[in-house]
Amino acid sequence: MDAAALPKPFLDSERTGRLDELLVGLDSSTLTWVSGYVAGLAAERARAHGGAPPAAAVANEPEARALVVYASQTGNGRRLAERLERSLSAAGLRAQARSIGDVPLKTLTGERLVYFVVSTHGDGEPPDDARAFFTQLKAKRAPALPALRYAVLALGDSSYPQFCSAGRELDERLTALGATRLAPRVDADVDLEPVAAPWLEQAVVHARTELGTAAPRLSVVAPLRVVAPVVATRDQPVAMELLVNQRISSRDAERDVRHLELALPDERLAYEPGDALGVWVGNPQRAVEAVLARANLSGTEPVTHDGVTLPLRDWLAERREITRLARPFVAELAKRTGAAELGRWLGPEGGRDLRDAFKSFQVVDLLKRYPHAWDATGLVRALNPLSPRLYSIASSRRAVGDEAHLTVAVLDYEQDGEQRTGAASFQLAGLGVGAEVRAYVEPNPRFRLPADAARDILMIGPGTGVAPFRGFLQARVEDGAPGRNWLVFGSRHRERDFLYQTEWLAALRKGQLQRLDVAFSRDTASKVYVQDRLREAGAEVYAWLEGGASVYVCGDAERMAPDVERALLDIARQHGGLSEERAREYLDELAAQHRYARDVY
Repeated sequence: MDAAALPKPFLDSERTGRLDELLVGLDSSTLTWVSGYVAGLAAERARAHGGAPPAAAVANEPEARALVVYASQTGNGRRLAERLERSLSAAGLRAQARSIGDVPLKTLTGERLVYFVVSTHGDGEPPDDARAFFTQLKAKRAPALPALRYAVLALGDSSYPQFCSAGRELDERLTALGATRLAPRVDADVDLEPVAAPWLEQAVVHARTELGTAAPRLSVVAPLRVVAPVVATRDQPVAMELLVNQRISSRDAERDVRHLELALPDERLAYEPGDALGVWVGNPQRAVEAVLARANLSGTEPVTHDGVTLPLRDWLAERREITRLARPFVAELAKRTGAAELGRWLGPEGGRDLRDAFKSFQVVDLLKRYPHAWDATGLVRALNPLSPRLYSIASSRRAVGDEAHLTVAVLDYEQDGEQRTGAASFQLAGLGVGAEVRAYVEPNPRFRLPADAARDILMIGPGTGVAPFRGFLQARVEDGAPGRNWLVFGSRHRERDFLYQTEWLAALRKGQLQRLDVAFSRDTASKVYVQDRLREAGAEVYAWLEGGASVYVCGDAERMAPDVERALLDIARQHGGLSEERAREYLDELAAQHRYARDVY
């Protein structure tokens, strides 16, 4: 490998010496694999941050023989697809992972083998980057695909009634178009690894059969690591020092909203506006003790699970979700107690009640309502693994340097006379300056500023959904972007929770923000929301869109995002003279052009 192509951190003598030690003794075929693996990591990093793979990699890259297509909303689908891409390459196969937004359906007529990793978003919807593909898929003019052989890994959340429906719809439609299913579709819940890992293993087996190779098989679950990670990852976060922890909502606001500033320790945490920070925080001690008390367990009981033995208290504090309910726990509790209400929640008509329960209750609440003599091992197995919390980054490095800023709404409420808090937000709010936070960057390449800085942007972000737009505006100002900037912000009260009010008003005065529309729903007799402001400015919104503007939406997925989309459809109908069907196609076309992007949760 040409030393000039290696990242600078590997060029010092100590690290190159360690690298030599790792590589010595490897045979030529394995060295070839290592070279490809490292090149793949470099290309993956470039793609994640909006760049291009190294020129040499592009020039020598053969045409992909196995295509791995992902439709991902939060990053899980992308990670699994790229993991499969690396595993196929390690098996001696030519492979390429691509976002479904970059794969028009008609291109599949020329593909022989495609693996799909598809998430379901909201109530049965495909991720935003898959909207155009699914529209093409369902159209009467969709092409026949008799030569295509495929497999589908569907990702979802069983707390939603339409669990994995996007993957199911894709699977059924591909078969209807004449494609051949290599294996039955697999549906993965939030705890996806037990299901996803065997599917990935089997995908490599299928590919070797379909495409043929004499290369040695290497593990898909634990690919060879020969160098330190170039970037921090979900499984390898890094410590970040807390520099600022400031409340930006008033003391009498309904919710405590915090502005946090964290120091980037090194180049492993590079980010772009639109990316998120994944924060790893254990469960609050109070929550752990409450679960132990309700389960009538001491916490000292040793539990062995997935090859790891720890005291129960450690499992609950660091490795299991206890502030978020999940369907597997509800199902296990229903099985153990025979509670009719839990059975109804899990039934075909109980989806909405189950989701309402997930919003209101934590694990301790169900343990309280449905008492049972739990054993420590059974409790650990019933709970989902602890997950990082994702927060949109509220800054641009071009403006703030080696820092990342977050906007965090603290979850802290009362349930049946007892305090309930969020695992991450409550603890982050209580950290002092100098504390360390374990974190990594979760790239969000589908939520990026336009490559053409002359394009106008319309940003719609009520509440903490305004966070990424602070980074957007900072970047546009630092770059001297000639495009106009329009922000639509909403909250309950102007005086209590107008987040970053001073900054927005200053930007408006300086001409950095060309328009600012606000909606404070509790300050007037009739509630006014961001979608109402959009309709009021409908003619100008449509003019901006027709002039090439990009529109971004960030925030609540359940109510706000659908309401905003309905407003945009109405604007297209009223001011563009479009039919309902054509208005829908209009938004899909904007999404396909990366001019309508949503980051909703």
